[in-house]
Amino acid sequence: MELAPSLHRIGNDIVAAYLIDTADGITVIDAGLAGHWSDLVAELRSMGRSLDDIRGLILTHGDSDHIGFAERLRRDHGVRVYVHAADAPRARGEVKPKSSMGKIKLGPLLGFMGYALRKGGLRTTYPKSVVELQGGETLDLPGAPQIIALPGHSAGSIAVYSQLVDAVFVGDALTTRHVLTGATGPQPAPFTDEPELAIESLRALLPTGATWVLPGHGAPFSGGVEAAVHAIAG
Repeated sequence: MELAPSLHRIGNDIVAAYLIDTADGITVIDAGLAGHWSDLVAELRSMGRSLDDIRGLILTHGDSDHIGFAERLRRDHGVRVYVHAADAPRARGEVKPKSSMGKIKLGPLLGFMGYALRKGGLRTTYPKSVVELQGGETLDLPGAPQIIALPGHSAGSIAVYSQLVDAVFVGDALTTRHVLTGATGPQPAPFTDEPELAIESLRALLPTGATWVLPGHGAPFSGGVEAAVHAIAG
């Protein structure tokens, strides 16, 4: 799905990943679930592109619903997988999240679980090798992605900002569709390790001034980063 020139999304409002498309190739942000591989291939085909055009994959954090096709892309196509050093063990499957679910509604929960199962959520293959980030880097990848440390959801959560597409990709630092309650609009995400820290960290997004705020769960938000952050952090 093309959101704007050079900016694409795969998946849906339950689980999403993103592509930055430039003349120099493609940067992928997050890898969804294992079954999103077919969505990735189909989207690339619609763009007149192929897997060979992907120059790098950046993970916003190491949760299983964000690393789905990462190892396949790395192993079979030589694509480097980038993740913050604090989340590298999580991304490799060496440690498991310990956060609680919080408030739930049965319908949205079952919808999330059903979608995850259909998209191969039980077939996650953890990446065997990752490039570790510290935060503050601008990577030599299409779209010149800048890495913003956003600890809270997990110790190594990051946002990825690209001036080229006027977008900040936030992973689970915030959500616009709560997968456990169905509530929509900018709000804190569930399964967060340190909720208060996660909200405090959102202020690091403000200097980007980005128009697009693109979460791993929920509809793309085009009302600007300031509005999204202030809806949550005040």
